[in-house]
Amino acid sequence: MAEHSLVIGANGFLGSSLVDELVRRGHQVTAFDRFSRDSTLPDGVQRIAGDFLDSDAVAAAVAGHHHVFHFLSTTTPASADGDPVRDARENVLPSIHLLEACVRAGVGKVYFASTGGAIYGDHGATAMSENSRPQPVSPYAIGKLAIEGYLAYFSRKHGLESASYRISNPYGPRQLAGRSHGVIPTFLRHVREGQPVEVFGDGSSVRDYVYVDDAIRMIADTVGRPTRHATYNIGSGVGTSLVELLDVVETVTATAPLVEFRPEPTTFVHRSVLDTTRYAEEFGAVQLRSLEQGVRETWEETA
Repeated sequence: MAEHSLVIGANGFLGSSLVDELVRRGHQVTAFDRFSRDSTLPDGVQRIAGDFLDSDAVAAAVAGHHHVFHFLSTTTPASADGDPVRDARENVLPSIHLLEACVRAGVGKVYFASTGGAIYGDHGATAMSENSRPQPVSPYAIGKLAIEGYLAYFSRKHGLESASYRISNPYGPRQLAGRSHGVIPTFLRHVREGQPVEVFGDGSSVRDYVYVDDAIRMIADTVGRPTRHATYNIGSGVGTSLVELLDVVETVTATAPLVEFRPEPTTFVHRSVLDTTRYAEEFGAVQLRSLEQGVRETWEETA
């Protein structure tokens, strides 16, 4: 029998792809979001329009579900940096209410979309493993780490099972360009419109880019299976500098981007690459798209 899954943030970039993948795998899915922008849900998905900040609405949505996926954030890294109080008020506190509701409803497991791109900070290591000590320097990452901490608390105190996914830098066609954390779709949009792209620093900063469908497939492969650890890195394990990314964009679009360099923000992490050995050892290696292939698919699907 298919287990009932609730996806909170079902109309977001990651959440909408997760809904599609869970349905494809035979889950009975309920989609919870404000649905403030257009959405197309797969057939058979129950739609609940609600506000994550409304604890009563969240509790009502949680009831009757075995799996709960917390894939919603009301802030971006940039907006959280500008207003850390809002980030704590709108993400950390409502997440605690969510976990309380999950305990009351007897939820089997909570799956949380954390961040791998920012939570480790600037260690200077080639690739960060889950054993690396988190050193978040931005409110967005601090909030994600706090929620991970509350998941551990609810596990110890109430026996609520959970798994957190430290996702590197996901990208793909549904990502909204210009939200300050979607560099690939933003670059592509600016190239299409003949506008310059902004690059922080000298272009040497490195990120681990993973195509959204690949990241979601990695996550979905863990659902319904025992997880031996509380956290899992989800990424490509490959570091790409902004200069190298610009070369990929030029190859895909056949257009050399116009570049404007900007100073790096003080909370900017210079290098972020994830070691996904833990995931591979537990769930098996996953074949991922190359960066060029993923950027090409993003370019073609957003044409």
